[in-house]
Amino acid sequence: MLEVIDLSVEVAGKPILEGINFSIKKDRPAVLFGPNGSGKSTLLKTVMGFSGYAVKKGDIVFKGKKINGLSIEDRVKLGLGIMYQHPPSITGVKLSQIAGFLSKDDKLVDKLAERLSLREHLQRDINMGFSGGEMKRSELFQIALQDPDLLLLDEPESGVDLENISIMGNVLNEYLSLPGKSALMITHTGYILDYVKAQNGCVMIDGRLWCVGNPKEMFESIRKFGYEKCKECLHVQGKVS
Repeated sequence: MLEVIDLSVEVAGKPILEGINFSIKKDRPAVLFGPNGSGKSTLLKTVMGFSGYAVKKGDIVFKGKKINGLSIEDRVKLGLGIMYQHPPSITGVKLSQIAGFLSKDDKLVDKLAERLSLREHLQRDINMGFSGGEMKRSELFQIALQDPDLLLLDEPESGVDLENISIMGNVLNEYLSLPGKSALMITHTGYILDYVKAQNGCVMIDGRLWCVGNPKEMFESIRKFGYEKCKECLHVQGKVS
């Protein structure tokens, strides 16, 4: 589904990612671990096509098509979607309006609004005055209605209490259980692993991928020994597949 080949990226002239190689298959969600400032969000935003993330070397291939240089809109049309770590607030646009734009299936909109406890938020401006958990539920609501084949999830449980993580985790798990769906998820807390059955995990440190393995086992190792221990792993620059 997604293949990143020898990818190097600069932001404002500063090298951030170097020689990144990995692939993600259909029905095999993957997790990306790493300390703050290691380049994880840069990777997701580069794959999504955000401006300011300059690909200096390498290719991004999605569904067999090289997408280097494609606009965000074109990447969305191909089936990519991103859930932000810090969702923006939008004045003058109701959550119901963006929902109607993203999906004409009123039953689906109602079902997701109910599942994510967002019915009372539908007539409010997007994320205006929302709590952290409400913002993340709103973001998941919108991305699920967009119906991408590959979800790029930037710390979906960040700033979210356990009750909201449970709500979101169950919806995410149901979505990713649909045929042909997959995801690349960044997590620091590991809570999302209790809900989403990720197949592979990898660690990013200083803009490079270091080791690849079972996500839950990797997370436990990180909790016990920290990220520096990951540099001892023999699977440097291994492929997530």
